[in-house]
Amino acid sequence: MSKGKFALGAILGAAVGAVAGILTAPKSGKETRQDLKNKANELKEDAVKKKDELAEKAEEVTTTVQKSAVNAKDKVENVVRGAIDGAKNANKK
Repeated sequence: MSKGKFALGAILGAAVGAVAGILTAPKSGKETRQDLKNKANELKEDAVKKKDELAEKAEEVTTTVQKSAVNAKDKVENVVRGAIDGAKNANKK
């Protein structure tokens, strides 16, 4: 999770820096508002892109975990079947 926290911190830091830069620039109010609007749109697009990337990664992890769980279940079933068969054969002797 530290990579995710770092990325979130970097995004927030960039946003704060951009807003601070825009607000301290010698521009008219109209130009400043337009710059803020443009920067907000950029940040929104970046956030949506990051969300999509994280959703895709979560899907991959979920699929991997599900496959691992099925494999583990199959192995346990095989061990149990072997133990049951071994016990049955031992009782027959």
